[in-house]
Amino acid sequence: MTDISVTRGADVERFLSRFQVTLEEDGTSTRHVVTLSSSDYERLGGAYATPEDFIRACFGFLLEREPKESILSSFDVAQIGDYFPEFERAIQAP
Repeated sequence: MTDISVTRGADVERFLSRFQVTLEEDGTSTRHVVTLSSSDYERLGGAYATPEDFIRACFGFLLEREPKESILSSFDVAQIGDYFPEFERAIQAP
C-alpha cells in the first residue's frame, strides 16, 4: 500500500493553491508538486472535507492506474482528465 503525504504550500495566486505530495512504498518514494484552482476544487472536490483530502483522493485515483514512478512530477489537477477521461466522474463519487 502506498502512503500518500500531502502538504499545502503557499498559494501561487489568489485562486490557485500548490501542494507537495510524497508517495512512499516499499522503501522508495517519489515527490510531486500539484496545483489546484479554487474553481476545480469547488467543481470536483465538493465531497471532500479539505483540499488536501481531495488531492489525496486524486493520487489514489492515479495509483489505481499507474505506478508512482509514472506519475508526473509536476502538474495541475485539471490535467488528470487529459490522460484519464473517467477522472471527473470517478473523483466526484468517493
